[in-house]
Amino acid sequence: MSDSENYRQRKAFFAQMLTIYGRKPVIEALTDATLQVYKVHLANSNREDGAIRQIRELADAKGVAIEMHDRQALSRISKNGKQDQGVAADLQLRGLRDAGDLTADINTDKPQQYIALDRITNPQNLGMIIRSVAASGIGGIILPRKGCAALSPLVIKSSAGTLFRAPIYLCDDLSRCLQDLSSQGARLCALSSHASQSLLEDSYQGTSIYVLGNETDGVSAEVSRLCQQKLCIPMHNGVESLNVAVTAALIAFYAAGASR
Repeated sequence: MSDSENYRQRKAFFAQMLTIYGRKPVIEALTDATLQVYKVHLANSNREDGAIRQIRELADAKGVAIEMHDRQALSRISKNGKQDQGVAADLQLRGLRDAGDLTADINTDKPQQYIALDRITNPQNLGMIIRSVAASGIGGIILPRKGCAALSPLVIKSSAGTLFRAPIYLCDDLSRCLQDLSSQGARLCALSSHASQSLLEDSYQGTSIYVLGNETDGVSAEVSRLCQQKLCIPMHNGVESLNVAVTAALIAFYAAGASR
């Protein structure tokens, strides 16, 4: 294997890594037969109580390596020292990929639909969006690594575990990622309550990226300028807008139905 191919495979492997923290989430991950747990991290300061013993036993039974750390090092791994309870685990998620793979692999001859998230900061909303996208069967979610809620235990709980199965493409810069997708032929659509065209009237048959914005401010001006299309969901009885997670569910299932 060449050095470049080895580098590409290592990069793809680490792109699929998600670190979770907390005793209950790690126990749930270790007991889920469908999940690949790469490594468990424990703080030296942990008491060998029932939960820690259970984690050790489950990890041993599953053949998962356990690494011990001082409290400060464990906090750096979990990135949440106040809530990690001295426990973290690295999961390998097949559906978690770098958005660079998407921009390279997108094929407009076989149209697919995606939802991109612009500054969605509420973990519960993110979890529910992930659940809807996973259930709908559309191409996946495009999620910036910064500016959106992190893939935390609260997101996992809100997604009802579907985070472990959903196709999620992570990017460093949403604007740049969307520009790359647009250059490959994907249509960019911003969802806005002020748009004149309804989602229900949209008959476009190609690959589309539906962009959902911040819970308060909507799609940012920078991202909105990149979008070739603005769409709304028609409202009645004086209702101005829907929760972003509800909007995502409607788009995901409408887009899935329209593409079949």
